Amino acid sequence: MTVLDVRPSVLTEVLEARLAVATDRHLSVAREWFPHEYVPWSEGNDFDGAPYDETQSRLSPAVRAAVQLNLLTEDNLPAYHRELNRSFGDDEPWRVWVDRWTAEEGRHAIALRDYLIVTRSVDPVVLERERMATMSTGFRAPDKDMLRTLVYVSLQELATRVSHRNTGKLSGDPGLDRLLARIATDENLHMVFYRDLVAAALEADPAATLTAIATELETFAMPGASAPQFRRRAVVVARAGIYDMKVHREEIVEPLLRYWGVYELTDLDAPAEQARDRIADFCVELDCRIGRSTQR
Repeated sequence: MTVLDVRPSVLTEVLEARLAVATDRHLSVAREWFPHEYVPWSEGNDFDGAPYDETQSRLSPAVRAAVQLNLLTEDNLPAYHRELNRSFGDDEPWRVWVDRWTAEEGRHAIALRDYLIVTRSVDPVVLERERMATMSTGFRAPDKDMLRTLVYVSLQELATRVSHRNTGKLSGDPGLDRLLARIATDENLHMVFYRDLVAAALEADPAATLTAIATELETFAMPGASAPQFRRRAVVVARAGIYDMKVHREEIVEPLLRYWGVYELTDLDAPAEQARDRIADFCVELDCRIGRSTQR
Protein backbone atom coordinates (compact mmCIF):
# COMPACT_ATOMS: atom_id res chain seq x y z
CA MET A 1 0.00 0.00 0.00
CA THR A 2 1.43 3.41 -0.97
CA VAL A 3 1.44 6.60 1.08
CA LEU A 4 -1.30 7.97 -1.15
CA ASP A 5 -3.45 4.97 -0.28
CA VAL A 6 -3.05 5.63 3.43
CA ARG A 7 -3.54 9.38 3.52
CA PRO A 8 -7.30 9.64 2.89
CA SER A 9 -8.20 7.29 5.76
CA VAL A 10 -5.69 8.90 8.15
CA LEU A 11 -6.91 12.37 7.27
CA THR A 12 -10.53 11.28 7.67
CA GLU A 13 -9.82 9.79 11.09
CA VAL A 14 -8.00 12.91 12.26
CA LEU A 15 -10.76 15.22 11.06
CA GLU A 16 -13.55 13.14 12.58
CA ALA A 17 -11.72 13.03 15.92
CA ARG A 18 -11.25 16.80 15.86
CA LEU A 19 -14.83 17.25 14.62
CA ALA A 20 -16.29 15.78 17.80
CA VAL A 21 -14.13 18.04 19.98
CA ALA A 22 -14.90 21.11 17.88
CA THR A 23 -18.64 20.43 17.92
CA ASP A 24 -18.70 19.98 21.70
CA ARG A 25 -16.72 23.17 22.18
CA HIS A 26 -19.01 25.10 19.86
CA LEU A 27 -22.14 23.94 21.65
CA SER A 28 -20.60 24.94 24.97
CA VAL A 29 -19.88 28.53 23.91
CA ALA A 30 -22.73 29.32 21.47
CA ARG A 31 -25.40 31.45 23.12
CA GLU A 32 -29.11 31.33 22.43
CA TRP A 33 -30.60 34.50 20.94
CA PHE A 34 -33.91 35.54 19.42
CA PRO A 35 -34.28 37.50 16.17
CA HIS A 36 -37.47 39.24 17.28
CA GLU A 37 -35.60 40.95 20.13
CA TYR A 38 -33.42 42.83 17.64
CA VAL A 39 -36.25 44.31 15.57
CA PRO A 40 -37.90 47.68 16.51
CA TRP A 41 -41.43 46.50 15.78
CA SER A 42 -42.99 49.75 17.03
CA GLU A 43 -41.49 51.56 14.02
CA GLY A 44 -43.44 49.39 11.58
CA ASN A 45 -46.26 50.63 9.34
CA ASP A 46 -48.36 49.04 6.61
CA PHE A 47 -47.12 49.61 3.09
CA ASP A 48 -50.60 49.90 1.56
CA GLY A 49 -51.17 53.39 2.85
CA ALA A 50 -47.54 54.48 2.78
CA PRO A 51 -45.53 52.82 -0.01
CA TYR A 52 -41.77 52.60 0.34
CA ASP A 53 -39.75 55.60 -0.73
CA GLU A 54 -35.95 55.72 -0.71
CA THR A 55 -36.00 58.93 1.32
CA GLN A 56 -37.45 56.92 4.23
CA SER A 57 -34.18 55.01 4.64
CA ARG A 58 -31.75 56.29 7.24
CA LEU A 59 -28.90 54.32 5.70
CA SER A 60 -26.31 55.68 3.29
CA PRO A 61 -26.18 54.21 -0.24
CA ALA A 62 -23.01 52.26 0.65
CA VAL A 63 -24.56 50.74 3.75
CA ARG A 64 -27.75 49.89 1.85
CA ALA A 65 -25.64 48.16 -0.81
CA ALA A 66 -23.78 46.23 1.88
CA VAL A 67 -26.86 45.05 3.77
CA GLN A 68 -28.54 43.99 0.55
CA LEU A 69 -25.49 41.93 -0.46
CA ASN A 70 -25.22 40.49 3.03
CA LEU A 71 -28.89 39.57 3.15
CA LEU A 72 -28.85 37.92 -0.29
CA THR A 73 -25.84 35.91 0.85
CA GLU A 74 -27.64 34.79 4.00
CA ASP A 75 -30.79 33.98 1.99
CA ASN A 76 -29.05 31.27 -0.02
CA LEU A 77 -28.69 29.00 3.02
CA PRO A 78 -30.46 25.94 1.53
CA ALA A 79 -27.87 25.81 -1.26
CA TYR A 80 -24.98 26.06 1.21
CA HIS A 81 -26.49 23.27 3.31
CA ARG A 82 -26.68 21.06 0.23
CA GLU A 83 -23.07 21.76 -0.74
CA LEU A 84 -21.73 21.10 2.77
CA ASN A 85 -23.69 17.89 2.94
CA ARG A 86 -22.31 16.84 -0.45
CA SER A 87 -18.74 17.66 0.53
CA PHE A 88 -18.72 16.32 4.10
CA GLY A 89 -21.08 13.37 3.65
CA ASP A 90 -24.21 12.43 5.57
CA ASP A 91 -22.64 10.32 8.31
CA GLU A 92 -23.74 11.33 11.77
CA PRO A 93 -20.71 13.31 13.02
CA TRP A 94 -20.83 15.65 10.03
CA ARG A 95 -24.61 15.70 9.77
CA VAL A 96 -24.96 16.80 13.41
CA TRP A 97 -22.64 19.73 12.77
CA VAL A 98 -24.09 20.79 9.41
CA ASP A 99 -27.65 20.69 10.76
CA ARG A 100 -26.64 22.76 13.79
CA TRP A 101 -24.74 25.24 11.60
CA THR A 102 -27.76 25.57 9.32
CA ALA A 103 -30.09 26.19 12.26
CA GLU A 104 -27.86 28.96 13.59
CA GLU A 105 -27.34 30.54 10.17
CA GLY A 106 -31.09 30.51 9.53
CA ARG A 107 -31.62 33.27 12.08
CA HIS A 108 -29.51 35.75 10.15
CA ALA A 109 -31.73 36.30 7.14
CA ILE A 110 -34.86 36.27 9.32
CA ALA A 111 -33.60 38.99 11.66
CA LEU A 112 -31.93 41.14 9.03
CA ARG A 113 -34.90 41.13 6.64
CA ASP A 114 -37.34 41.96 9.44
CA TYR A 115 -35.14 44.82 10.60
CA LEU A 116 -34.71 46.31 7.14
CA ILE A 117 -38.43 46.12 6.30
CA VAL A 118 -39.72 47.40 9.64
CA THR A 119 -37.32 50.36 9.57
CA ARG A 120 -37.95 50.94 5.83
CA SER A 121 -34.23 50.84 5.23
CA VAL A 122 -34.46 49.01 1.88
CA ASP A 123 -37.18 48.59 -0.75
CA PRO A 124 -39.06 45.39 0.25
CA VAL A 125 -40.12 44.68 -3.34
CA VAL A 126 -36.49 44.74 -4.49
CA LEU A 127 -35.52 42.52 -1.55
CA GLU A 128 -38.10 39.89 -2.45
CA ARG A 129 -37.41 39.89 -6.18
CA GLU A 130 -33.69 39.57 -5.57
CA ARG A 131 -34.22 36.83 -2.99
CA MET A 132 -36.20 34.84 -5.54
CA ALA A 133 -33.55 35.38 -8.22
CA THR A 134 -30.68 34.49 -5.89
CA MET A 135 -32.25 31.33 -4.49
CA SER A 136 -33.41 30.23 -7.93
CA THR A 137 -29.78 30.40 -9.06
CA GLY A 138 -28.53 28.76 -5.88
CA PHE A 139 -24.89 28.06 -5.08
CA ARG A 140 -22.82 25.16 -6.34
CA ALA A 141 -19.21 24.16 -5.80
CA PRO A 142 -18.96 20.65 -7.24
CA ASP A 143 -15.20 20.89 -7.72
CA LYS A 144 -14.47 21.28 -4.01
CA ASP A 145 -13.54 18.23 -1.96
CA MET A 146 -13.67 18.19 1.83
CA LEU A 147 -10.31 19.93 2.31
CA ARG A 148 -11.05 22.72 -0.14
CA THR A 149 -14.49 23.16 1.38
CA LEU A 150 -13.04 23.49 4.89
CA VAL A 151 -10.55 26.11 3.70
CA TYR A 152 -13.22 27.96 1.73
CA VAL A 153 -15.68 28.19 4.62
CA SER A 154 -12.88 29.33 6.95
CA LEU A 155 -12.21 32.24 4.59
CA GLN A 156 -15.87 32.89 3.87
CA GLU A 157 -17.11 32.86 7.47
CA LEU A 158 -14.39 35.30 8.50
CA ALA A 159 -15.10 37.50 5.49
CA THR A 160 -18.80 37.54 6.34
CA ARG A 161 -18.07 38.40 9.96
CA VAL A 162 -15.86 41.32 8.93
CA SER A 163 -18.38 42.55 6.36
CA HIS A 164 -21.23 42.51 8.89
CA ARG A 165 -19.21 44.29 11.57
CA ASN A 166 -17.87 46.97 9.25
CA THR A 167 -21.34 47.58 7.83
CA GLY A 168 -22.83 47.99 11.29
CA LYS A 169 -20.11 50.36 12.44
CA LEU A 170 -20.54 52.56 9.36
CA SER A 171 -24.33 52.48 9.42
CA GLY A 172 -24.93 55.23 11.99
CA ASP A 173 -27.89 53.09 13.09
CA PRO A 174 -27.41 51.73 16.63
CA GLY A 175 -30.10 49.07 16.18
CA LEU A 176 -28.62 47.75 12.96
CA ASP A 177 -25.12 47.85 14.44
CA ARG A 178 -26.34 45.78 17.40
CA LEU A 179 -28.00 43.22 15.14
CA LEU A 180 -25.03 42.89 12.79
CA ALA A 181 -22.69 42.52 15.77
CA ARG A 182 -24.86 39.64 17.01
CA ILE A 183 -24.83 37.98 13.58
CA ALA A 184 -21.07 38.53 13.34
CA THR A 185 -20.63 36.67 16.63
CA ASP A 186 -22.24 33.59 15.09
CA GLU A 187 -20.06 33.92 12.01
CA ASN A 188 -16.95 34.14 14.15
CA LEU A 189 -17.79 30.96 16.05
CA HIS A 190 -18.40 29.18 12.76
CA MET A 191 -15.08 30.43 11.42
CA VAL A 192 -13.27 29.15 14.52
CA PHE A 193 -14.85 25.73 14.03
CA TYR A 194 -13.72 25.41 10.42
CA ARG A 195 -10.36 27.10 10.99
CA ASP A 196 -9.45 24.54 13.64
CA LEU A 197 -10.37 21.62 11.41
CA VAL A 198 -8.03 23.02 8.76
CA ALA A 199 -5.31 23.20 11.43
CA ALA A 200 -5.90 19.53 12.20
CA ALA A 201 -5.71 18.69 8.49
CA LEU A 202 -2.38 20.51 8.25
CA GLU A 203 -0.98 18.24 10.94
CA ALA A 204 -2.22 15.10 9.19
CA ASP A 205 -1.42 15.99 5.57
CA PRO A 206 0.50 19.25 5.05
CA ALA A 207 0.88 18.89 1.29
CA ALA A 208 -2.79 18.30 0.55
CA THR A 209 -3.92 20.98 2.97
CA LEU A 210 -1.46 23.62 1.77
CA THR A 211 -2.53 22.87 -1.78
CA ALA A 212 -6.17 23.37 -0.77
CA ILE A 213 -5.27 26.67 0.93
CA ALA A 214 -3.38 27.89 -2.13
CA THR A 215 -6.20 26.96 -4.49
CA GLU A 216 -8.91 28.60 -2.38
CA LEU A 217 -6.90 31.79 -1.94
CA GLU A 218 -6.38 32.00 -5.69
CA THR A 219 -10.02 31.35 -6.58
CA PHE A 220 -11.91 32.80 -3.62
CA ALA A 221 -15.22 34.54 -4.28
CA MET A 222 -18.01 35.31 -1.85
CA PRO A 223 -20.99 32.96 -2.18
CA GLY A 224 -23.23 35.92 -3.06
CA ALA A 225 -21.22 36.69 -6.19
CA SER A 226 -24.04 35.40 -8.41
CA ALA A 227 -26.67 37.63 -6.74
CA PRO A 228 -28.32 40.43 -8.74
CA GLN A 229 -26.28 43.64 -8.89
CA PHE A 230 -23.40 42.00 -7.04
CA ARG A 231 -20.64 43.65 -9.04
CA ARG A 232 -22.10 47.17 -8.81
CA ARG A 233 -22.81 46.89 -5.11
CA ALA A 234 -19.42 45.33 -4.38
CA VAL A 235 -17.74 48.37 -5.95
CA VAL A 236 -19.81 50.71 -3.76
CA VAL A 237 -19.02 48.64 -0.67
CA ALA A 238 -15.30 48.61 -1.51
CA ARG A 239 -15.16 52.37 -2.03
CA ALA A 240 -16.74 52.87 1.39
CA GLY A 241 -14.01 50.71 2.97
CA ILE A 242 -16.50 48.14 4.22
CA TYR A 243 -14.89 45.30 2.28
CA ASP A 244 -12.12 45.75 -0.27
CA MET A 245 -8.86 44.03 -1.22
CA LYS A 246 -7.01 45.65 1.69
CA VAL A 247 -9.61 44.44 4.18
CA HIS A 248 -9.49 40.99 2.60
CA ARG A 249 -5.69 40.87 2.90
CA GLU A 250 -5.35 42.28 6.40
CA GLU A 251 -8.44 40.92 8.15
CA ILE A 252 -9.06 37.59 6.45
CA VAL A 253 -6.03 36.18 4.62
CA GLU A 254 -3.29 37.31 7.00
CA PRO A 255 -4.94 36.23 10.28
CA LEU A 256 -5.79 32.77 8.95
CA LEU A 257 -2.34 32.13 7.48
CA ARG A 258 -0.82 33.28 10.75
CA TYR A 259 -3.10 31.03 12.83
CA TRP A 260 -2.30 28.03 10.65
CA GLY A 261 1.41 28.82 10.92
CA VAL A 262 1.80 28.34 7.18
CA TYR A 263 5.24 29.96 6.98
CA GLU A 264 6.55 28.26 10.11
CA LEU A 265 5.89 24.68 9.02
CA THR A 266 9.03 22.54 8.79
CA ASP A 267 10.04 19.19 7.26
CA LEU A 268 7.73 19.67 4.28
CA ASP A 269 8.00 17.50 1.19
CA ALA A 270 8.31 18.98 -2.30
CA PRO A 271 4.56 19.22 -3.06
CA ALA A 272 3.97 20.99 0.26
CA GLU A 273 6.79 23.46 -0.41
CA GLN A 274 5.40 24.15 -3.87
CA ALA A 275 1.96 24.82 -2.41
CA ARG A 276 3.43 27.16 0.20
CA ASP A 277 5.27 29.01 -2.57
CA ARG A 278 1.93 29.47 -4.35
CA ILE A 279 0.48 30.95 -1.17
CA ALA A 280 3.40 33.38 -0.83
CA ASP A 281 3.15 34.33 -4.51
CA PHE A 282 -0.57 34.97 -4.13
CA CYS A 283 0.03 37.29 -1.17
CA VAL A 284 2.70 39.22 -3.09
CA GLU A 285 0.36 39.63 -6.06
CA LEU A 286 -2.49 40.71 -3.78
CA ASP A 287 -0.24 43.33 -2.17
CA CYS A 288 0.69 44.60 -5.64
CA ARG A 289 -2.96 44.87 -6.61
CA ILE A 290 -3.71 46.76 -3.41
CA GLY A 291 -0.81 49.11 -4.12
CA ARG A 292 -2.03 49.78 -7.64
CA SER A 293 -5.56 50.44 -6.44
CA THR A 294 -4.42 53.08 -3.94
CA GLN A 295 -2.51 54.96 -6.67
CA ARG A 296 -5.58 55.49 -8.84
